[in-house]
Amino acid sequence: MTKPAADPAPGTRAALPAASPAPARRITGAVWAALGIVYVVWGSTYLGIRVVVETLPPFLSGGARFVTAGLLLAGIVAWRQGPAALKVTRRQLGSALLVGLLLILGGNGLVVLAETSVPSGLAALLVAVVPAWVVVLRAVAGERPGPGAFGGVLLGLAGLGVLTLPGLTGEVRIGGVLLVVVAALSWSVGSFTSSRLPMPANPFAASAYEMVAGGLAGVAVGLFRGEHHGLDLAEVSTRSWAALAYLVVFGSLIAFTAYAWLLQAAPLSLVATYAYVNPVVAVALGALILNEALTWPVVLGGAIVVAGVCLIVSTERRR
Repeated sequence: MTKPAADPAPGTRAALPAASPAPARRITGAVWAALGIVYVVWGSTYLGIRVVVETLPPFLSGGARFVTAGLLLAGIVAWRQGPAALKVTRRQLGSALLVGLLLILGGNGLVVLAETSVPSGLAALLVAVVPAWVVVLRAVAGERPGPGAFGGVLLGLAGLGVLTLPGLTGEVRIGGVLLVVVAALSWSVGSFTSSRLPMPANPFAASAYEMVAGGLAGVAVGLFRGEHHGLDLAEVSTRSWAALAYLVVFGSLIAFTAYAWLLQAAPLSLVATYAYVNPVVAVALGALILNEALTWPVVLGGAIVVAGVCLIVSTERRR
């Protein structure tokens, strides 16, 4: 399984279980509690992003979120495991920086920008195609994922086609839809690449470096775009500040810690179910809290995408 990042915002790194069999693990109440956190919190990050960008600029807010979360995580690692846990070689640091740019700046940053014009539920469903892109990348690299996985890819891409209809018909901005598609591709490349680079041995330290690198890059892009011009922090709404704090603490720290623990304590096939539960949670929260419309392309395309992801996950866990 590819190493986890801060959150799956987009999503979901480590969306596919590892091909090698894992030893049987007892499913305890703590496992279900942690899984519930990953289901709900990571699914809710799309809603949180949508609320943040109501009054905060996308790249500056997203960059600040990950710099803060990365520094907090680094501090926790140094406190719990000692400063030596943060030591990395130059190659490991370079790999972490590259992966951070692909995941945080390209993956999450473009989703944040897109959610200024795209409903949070639609964004989550577009990102849910990530496991299909990962299968494609594995095939290009010479691996043989299997016919079931390719069937899931075809379903995922068909669902992606249906999900783009709101942009093609003018219901949402097509530019925003395409941004999320590019974000999902960037996240997939980052996830795929991270398993083939000399990454830091400590996954928490690696994620801290990735978040800080991607966050700083996001802030730089925000400044380049002029997002600071005219920005009056006194005019930022309370709910945008609250949503940003929620994303830092719950999305990037608590849920990530729960996910990292699940990788050690629960069957990988069970952990991987977050890949198709998260978008369902995101769509439900967007409809209930933000009154986002559940149009037929969103419902049908989302169902096709989730079915494709289910097929990929179920196929991979049998290998």
